[in-house]
Amino acid sequence: MSKKSPHARHFLETINSPEDLRRLKEDDLPALAQEIREFLIGSVSRTGGHLSAGLGTVELTIALHYVFNTPEDRLVWDVGHQTYPHKILTGRRERMGSLRQTGGISGFPRRDESEYDTFGVGHSSTSISAALGMAVAAARTGSERQVLAVIGDGALSGGQAFEALNNAGNMDANLLVVLNDNDMSISPNVGAMSQYLARILSGRVYSHMREGSKTVLSTIPPMWELAKRVEEHMKGMVMPSTLFEELGFNYFGPVDGHNLHALIRMLRNLRGLKGPRFLHVVTRKGKGYEPAEGDPIVYHGVTPFDPATGKMEKKPAGKTYTQVFGDWLCDMAARDVRLVGVTPAMREGSGLVQFSERFPTRYFDVGIAEQHALTFAGGLACDGMKPVVAIYSTFLQRGYDQLIHDICLQNLPVLLAIDRAGLVGADGATHAGSFDFSYLRCLPNMTVMAPADENECRQMLTTGFQLDGPAAVRYPRGAGPGVAVDPALQTLPIGKAEVRREGQRIALLAFGSMLAPALEAGAAFNATVVNMRFVKPLDEELVRELARTHELLITIEENVVAGGAGGAVNECLVMAAMPTRVVNLGLPDRFIEHGDHREQLAQCGLDAAGIRRTILRHVPAEPPAQRETA
Repeated sequence: MSKKSPHARHFLETINSPEDLRRLKEDDLPALAQEIREFLIGSVSRTGGHLSAGLGTVELTIALHYVFNTPEDRLVWDVGHQTYPHKILTGRRERMGSLRQTGGISGFPRRDESEYDTFGVGHSSTSISAALGMAVAAARTGSERQVLAVIGDGALSGGQAFEALNNAGNMDANLLVVLNDNDMSISPNVGAMSQYLARILSGRVYSHMREGSKTVLSTIPPMWELAKRVEEHMKGMVMPSTLFEELGFNYFGPVDGHNLHALIRMLRNLRGLKGPRFLHVVTRKGKGYEPAEGDPIVYHGVTPFDPATGKMEKKPAGKTYTQVFGDWLCDMAARDVRLVGVTPAMREGSGLVQFSERFPTRYFDVGIAEQHALTFAGGLACDGMKPVVAIYSTFLQRGYDQLIHDICLQNLPVLLAIDRAGLVGADGATHAGSFDFSYLRCLPNMTVMAPADENECRQMLTTGFQLDGPAAVRYPRGAGPGVAVDPALQTLPIGKAEVRREGQRIALLAFGSMLAPALEAGAAFNATVVNMRFVKPLDEELVRELARTHELLITIEENVVAGGAGGAVNECLVMAAMPTRVVNLGLPDRFIEHGDHREQLAQCGLDAAGIRRTILRHVPAEPPAQRETA
């Protein structure tokens, strides 16, 4: 980071809203950009969070708020990793120290956090759809407000983005799509030429001439066709405009996303135009911070770090579930040549780096396209492959129809390795895997497993891979209880639970990550504790036996109660006509806000103390007479 002169003005501390920003002179904005970068690096170094993307959008964020009348003009961000500069400029600078913490501000845009957050995001490729809806609403109400969607080149690979582009061009909506392209670079010569062309193409004179020539030449069909083809051919030679023009957008750019004067000039020109417009902006992830520029993937999401060196705090010892999966995938691939790995743009997050390097021809990153990932895996399975789809629980929701229709209905042997199941701490509700038990166990042909520890995770992955039908292993974020992992590729008996503690009166039926707190709480009440292992097929024989020998069954899961694993136990007992008292513990019927994972569990009553409180509320004061056993 560069050091500021002791006599330099401090612009950032004077800005509490974009209105304050718009009072600055344009020549002052580069200095402001430097201040924002320094503030952002210092802030995220203390809290952790997303860094590289935000560093790359500092100038773009300044230019957008400087030119457009936000929040009256609607600015819709995609995903939200890049919105920390936006938060800083929209009145949340002093709250950045609470970022992603309990009671603090979110790491993503949220409508209830600021009027400048026009649409809540966290999942990719939604911005153009949302912005199009706002543009249509503006037209319906007679509003002259501008509507902008800012989308990254990665998010543009998502199918929903192209659906929205296709729809917007066809509707002739008054919409500006800004592509933040941070995966390509412009050499100085090409950059200067493309800025010059982009400036001309976005100018009002060119625009009026272009529209006027349409009117004149349209009366002479051969000339009109020739003019159209010449324009498209010339633009196609110097810029990647053809696709977006064919979709009905006027394409402008590429423009250097770190040149504030060029950006502002371009945006001012585009503000005066109507219809679907597409601006191509080229930025660099990690801009202005050498460690992040050198490795933007590592610095995409960071733990607290030393801003002087970039060195991050050490993570807790022990393997994470993600690492257990990555090791298993390589070991199983070495044994079975049919194994192929599929991920929707989550190589690092899902633990496929080692696999992609060792087995490059069997590794498929399909981009941010969850629907395609699942149907692609189904196609692989049809012709003899054994696909393993590595995906976050929250992203699997986006391919639910494909899971039903293209995998389960056809009973195809696709293994889902579902990471980030349950609550996810600082990433909050947008990334929590709160629903997968509920939406998976209702699917015919599906086997659903939840490991209680690292070794069981490896065993379940092996078990699911060996099945001749769809299977899912869902595991939480981070490290497990620290159980040693047996390198052998062992399987588990399908649908069989494991009694981990023999007790009396009370039986705690724990699914997956909830076994550890259940064992701690169970010891205080001499309760039976069961590691259920399988959500589907459920160990119904054991459930019925526990119902005959215990007064109270308590199911415990890190999933919503509605339709969850506890519901499977309830259904089993109803079908057996056994009027046993059952209490279902799980996530409540509300979205759980970001914060520390342990605090989130405590808030939901899913830690050992919460389970003990539940037992005390439901255990009768006096033991009833001994039941007759069936």
